[in-house]
Amino acid sequence: MPDVLTQSGLSYPKQDLKEGLQTRLETLRRSQNPDGGWGFVPGKASWLEPTAYAALALHGEPAADRAWALLRSWQLPDGGWPPSAGVKASGWGTALCATIAMARNEWDAPLQKGIAWLVGAAGVETNWLAVVFSRIGLVDYGRNVALKAWPWRPGNSGWVEPTVHALVALKLAAPKLSSKELRERVQTGEAQLLDVRGRDGGWNYGSPKVLGVELPSYPETTALALVALQGRKDMGKAFDLARKQIAETPSPMARAWLTIAMRLHGMDVNPPEPAGKSPADLVITAVEALAAPEGNFRFFKTPALSGGAV
Repeated sequence: MPDVLTQSGLSYPKQDLKEGLQTRLETLRRSQNPDGGWGFVPGKASWLEPTAYAALALHGEPAADRAWALLRSWQLPDGGWPPSAGVKASGWGTALCATIAMARNEWDAPLQKGIAWLVGAAGVETNWLAVVFSRIGLVDYGRNVALKAWPWRPGNSGWVEPTVHALVALKLAAPKLSSKELRERVQTGEAQLLDVRGRDGGWNYGSPKVLGVELPSYPETTALALVALQGRKDMGKAFDLARKQIAETPSPMARAWLTIAMRLHGMDVNPPEPAGKSPADLVITAVEALAAPEGNFRFFKTPALSGGAV
């Protein structure tokens, strides 16, 4: 490989790329809370999202073990995980915790209960009354409500991001915890993502249009949808858009997820690894670390399901 990577006419020495990753990992190590978790910024109370991404980025280190011990202690009796210790309702972060468990090769009862919670979770718009109203044309929801998506928390509508993380977790679990219902949820989840795809080939946060108005696709949600749709052969238009977005977006989170998506699909991508000090936002710091060439983005690599959705 060359000693310099080039993007947008600028050159980045390879050694600077590795230093950028190490800077972010060291930031995560320094900012870990005494309880083993991370806040969204250093010094704040631990929350599931930054803790989960940091645990994946630091996988194999004692810091990741302490983080997982904390997260396991938060699991609720229904099998799901809350967003923080002070919340007693399960939510979308259950998928991230399941992904961590499988990265650690832990297939015990907590994981199985978490997967069962994910299989049973669905957006409120998929209730039978909404389906009937949609079929008779009484209400236009902007999507096929018969296709179940995942919400941020029970009682909410389904959105792209929680649907993506649920699909990743279920696909990772399918080879060992397979069931007819699990595979059906994967199939309908993928179909739902394709149903809400925008005309430009990408995705926004939810439906492709609202009140008849077409909505633009966003870099981060387009990247996340591509992470969930690994193995599909009809994503060319989406990747044309993703290449354009990665060159234009000012969002470091979006660039990191676009990089992860391309790498998971086996595509060449040479974005410069962030150099300099880490962002104040620890979720961005962790996801940038995951996206690095030597990062742990592989934990989002899903298998092909024979006879399944892909």
